[in-house]
Amino acid sequence: MFSKVGQIMLYVNNQDEAVKFWTEKLGFTVVAEENNNQGLRWIEIAPKKGAETSLILHDKDFVSKMSPGLNLDTPSLMFFTENLEQLHNDLLNKKITVGEIVNMPSGKVFNFADNEENYFAVMERK
Repeated sequence: MFSKVGQIMLYVNNQDEAVKFWTEKLGFTVVAEENNNQGLRWIEIAPKKGAETSLILHDKDFVSKMSPGLNLDTPSLMFFTENLEQLHNDLLNKKITVGEIVNMPSGKVFNFADNEENYFAVMERK
């Protein structure tokens, strides 16, 4: 049986820029970094230390050569926050592309784009 979602793979064009975006603009923490000095490098990031689920930033070009049939599309991710309006304003102040706050049956939601124009969603959960 599965017990939890541990890691989500994000395939990016520029790992260093992606790390900068997620850490400097969104406040994520680098949990680990591996580099075999033969092209295989990945960076594990999480919204906070000890988070149950983390993101792994992989180089899209390298992975496509290693596994030609692998789907490298960006997954549709939903993040949670306890204060949606504050986060929305914070991301706007950091010049991040964000959508309008929308009231859904499940709660308030907005989307944002990373530095490679991949979109993700945020929902308020208290």
